Amino acid sequence: MQSCIRINGGAWIRRFIMLRNLYSKYSPNVGKDNEKSRIKWVETTLKNIPAGKRILDAGAGEQQYRRFCSHLVYVSQDFAQYDGTGDGIGLQTGTWDQSKLDIISDICNIPEPDSSFDVIMCTEVFEHLPDPLAALKEFSRLLKTGGSLILTAPFCSLTHFAPYHYYTGFNRYFYEKNLPDNAFTLVEIAQNGNYFEYIAQEITRLHSISLKYAKKKPSILDLVSMFGVLRLCNKCSQADMGSNELLCYGYHILARKN
Repeated sequence: MQSCIRINGGAWIRRFIMLRNLYSKYSPNVGKDNEKSRIKWVETTLKNIPAGKRILDAGAGEQQYRRFCSHLVYVSQDFAQYDGTGDGIGLQTGTWDQSKLDIISDICNIPEPDSSFDVIMCTEVFEHLPDPLAALKEFSRLLKTGGSLILTAPFCSLTHFAPYHYYTGFNRYFYEKNLPDNAFTLVEIAQNGNYFEYIAQEITRLHSISLKYAKKKPSILDLVSMFGVLRLCNKCSQADMGSNELLCYGYHILARKN
């Protein structure tokens, strides 16, 4: 009897592992391009900036976009207080290297003269600012007339980099209202993802979140159900007709200083 139980148990575990591997290999790619799409947009936008322009990477963090600025005069800024562990709540990076920053300051009070930059880039930072409108005002001060503002921020985000996480995200109406109020003309506003892609992203994240916060592992039935939901999200995303007005990863903004 005991031998039979061990054999059946082993067979069940093998089937579970096989199904989990098939799930990982064949699950649709929907919900997996959040960062990839953002990096591509930022890279393309930066390449369109004429060579020799002076650019400020505001809230630069680990300067992941510096590699796209080789044709520009690059200056990095950050407040340099996040260390990768924060207060231990939510999503943390574990490590965070800010040893090579050019300017360490409050983003709302950067020690540079008026009109000293041709371009300001600020990516995935606004949700970490107590006063994003003050930062927008500071950008307006620092940019030359005709200068470009490259800005990205989430529409909706989980708690991350805590305790420095003050907003879950920003709708397009935030930019349409506040950019003109701070002497900017909105040149481009591009949504990143849609409702179905965002839902798929969180379904894909469900395994790790359930382990951390509920100490639960997905069963075979759970994996099958998750696969079915991802397939539905993939089909709906391919046929999408504007669900980003409800929910998306975030917005990519290009604006010009008046």
